[in-house]
Amino acid sequence: MAITSTATNTQSSKAARPTASAAAERSAVPRLPQRHPSALQLLRESLQQEGDATTPVPAAPPHVAAAPAPAVSGFSARQRELLAAPLDRAKVRHREQGRMRVSYLEGWQVIAEANRIFGFDGWDRLTLNASCVAEHERPVGRDRKSGWGVTYTARVRIVVIAGERCLIREGSGAGHGIDLDQGLAHESALKEAETDATKRALMSFGNAFGLALYDKQQRQVSSGPEKNLGQGQSQSQATKTAQRQPEPVDAPLEPAVITGLQTRIKALPPARLEAFARGFRAAFQVPDAQPSLAGLITTTAHQRWIEGFLAEAA
Repeated sequence: MAITSTATNTQSSKAARPTASAAAERSAVPRLPQRHPSALQLLRESLQQEGDATTPVPAAPPHVAAAPAPAVSGFSARQRELLAAPLDRAKVRHREQGRMRVSYLEGWQVIAEANRIFGFDGWDRLTLNASCVAEHERPVGRDRKSGWGVTYTARVRIVVIAGERCLIREGSGAGHGIDLDQGLAHESALKEAETDATKRALMSFGNAFGLALYDKQQRQVSSGPEKNLGQGQSQSQATKTAQRQPEPVDAPLEPAVITGLQTRIKALPPARLEAFARGFRAAFQVPDAQPSLAGLITTTAHQRWIEGFLAEAA
């Protein structure tokens, strides 16, 4: 019995151990290549992903505050303050138009305000259309010499960068040119039309560009800071008081300022220099007998007119 048991155990242990030849045979069998997913399997995976994407996100608990939506950037706080501020009365000019006294801002003043508020590289102007609508011969000057009268209309687009936004305004204007030379009359009328259209387009941005002047009572035109008002004086009373104040008297210019203006005038092209001389004589009633205008530039009124002429000629 013992012998039989030993033999049986030996045979079973040998059967449990794989032989070297069997292992070699199994290693020699080539492995099957990995199968690619079938079309049905891909479709199932795609449907599963779409289901996960369309599964609604559970709502946040009531005590958890939702994150605010990002605000659209625009003008800075400083720019909004400048746009909302009252118009300084010292910048307002007046002229007689028929039987009315009209208040207005000069073209160079409006452009300077745009550079100050928006930045030199923060706005742009594009002339969309300019047309000559009238042209005829007419007498010019006190000598009634034969000259030309020309009228242009223009439409201008203003583009202003406000943070990440791009704001667009458009305006139309008209300009009239009267000159002995037909070409100079066209040039004057075209520039005046473009300047008028520019002012009308920028006017929509607020008081700094003349919007306050469209109010007959001019309640947004101020002669100084509001802190100078009396404590018992209302805003309307202060405005009426400011309207009764006379315009500031023109002051004499410093020699350095006069020299700088003369230098800029001499740098003008011959045609513009001739137009400057005619315009200056007409604006300040300088007789033709006065050969030179250099010595007549003495006050801030002359400076304002010259700055306006140079700005429109640029």
